[in-house]
Amino acid sequence: MNYIEYLENSNSEMIEELAKQVRIDSVKSEPVRTPEGELYPFGKGVQESLAELLKLGESMGFEVHNYDNYVGEIVFPGEPGEESFGIVGHLDVVPVADDWKHGPFNPVIEDGFMYGRGTADDKGPVIAALFAMKAIKDAGITPKKTIKLIAGLDEETGKESAIHYREVAAMPDFGITPDADFPVINGEKGILIFDIAQKLKKPTAKEGLMLSKVQGGLAANAVPAHARAVIASDERARYDDIIELAKSYSKESGYDVTAKKTGTSLAVEAHGVAAHGSVPEKGLNAISILMEFLGKLDLSGDEVTEFIDFYNEHIGFDLNGERLECQFEDDQSGKVIVNVGTIDINDEVATMKINIRVPVTYDNSAVMKGVESVLGPNQGIVKGTDDKAIYVDPEDEFVKTLMEAYRDYSGDLDSEPVVIGGGTYAKHFDGVLAFGGLFPWEDDCMHMTDERISLDSYDKMAKIYASTIYKLCCK
Repeated sequence: MNYIEYLENSNSEMIEELAKQVRIDSVKSEPVRTPEGELYPFGKGVQESLAELLKLGESMGFEVHNYDNYVGEIVFPGEPGEESFGIVGHLDVVPVADDWKHGPFNPVIEDGFMYGRGTADDKGPVIAALFAMKAIKDAGITPKKTIKLIAGLDEETGKESAIHYREVAAMPDFGITPDADFPVINGEKGILIFDIAQKLKKPTAKEGLMLSKVQGGLAANAVPAHARAVIASDERARYDDIIELAKSYSKESGYDVTAKKTGTSLAVEAHGVAAHGSVPEKGLNAISILMEFLGKLDLSGDEVTEFIDFYNEHIGFDLNGERLECQFEDDQSGKVIVNVGTIDINDEVATMKINIRVPVTYDNSAVMKGVESVLGPNQGIVKGTDDKAIYVDPEDEFVKTLMEAYRDYSGDLDSEPVVIGGGTYAKHFDGVLAFGGLFPWEDDCMHMTDERISLDSYDKMAKIYASTIYKLCCK
């Protein structure tokens, strides 16, 4: 029996193990210290997910390592002195809204799909890769190269797992990260994440229309589906005018904005469409909708009005930096991509978190220079992530081997290597390229409500990963 047959015989188990993982709410949370003094740096849910994966790896007969609860590793040893091959994924997931069909942590199989947060990003591909390793082992094949499945725990929000792994473990010589698209991702745009902030003067009296609060978005790398503003005024009759304005704005623009009295205040809500921050064109930014509407109101406070005007003048619904003076483009990777992921305005400060994807032939500093040139005198930048682009020639032998494995079991002979705007662990592990698990013909539902994975695709990706391991590590 060959390794593909072993894999096919494990199909039902592979589905059940993914369901176990999806039931775990592994959204990163505040660090937790146990009564015994053990630190869970990313919260209890993420820790539970790691423990479940390592338990599974150990039951399959592999070596497992927990590096201080920052990152996990499952090892299939090869011959001494040979290179090591890494499969680098993650178990943390992005936050969820409350309008799921079945619930984000209640895995349900319907119409050939498993629904649940993490099914596509990234628990499904991680479990598929682990079962691919198991199939090679069960077939009695001893790899020449050591195979390491590395499970990060904060990929969606940071890179502490990757940094910690580099400090305490032996880095793989080359490898893949099953955390993007098929066929092969031979390049990734640079990524910038930063805040634009402006201090506000605390109002001394509630005169006119006072903007009490604005909140929207969940993460920098997600298009926000909801944003909300609270307005207060001693002139309550004006609330009716704003309610009517919201109705007319919605009708004229086609956007979803509602205004409703709540106690002595007025709540204005905007609803958009969630999407991954690397493909904002697939969503609709609720923050941009809300800010455009707020710009139509006669709000009190020069500073908050200045911040709203800046947003509408220099960002608005632009997705490619047109008015941020960073509209760059190249043949290899296309245009700059801009996403405003979160916004927070209170009495003291207004901040928005911006995520920009930079074409592979441009330096991130050129983008920052453009953004800084349009800032007003009262606005500043708080820098965060600054990840450079990566790019490997499509004719490189590693890329060509990955393409062979993909074509062997996908049935797709036409697709070619692609460059993406998304950022993966390939930026933090040398010699690693993103490889799956979303197929070209599938809708991208990562980071979205009702995230799901096709069970047929789940089976295919496991076979592709098994073929990849065999071609790169066992021949």
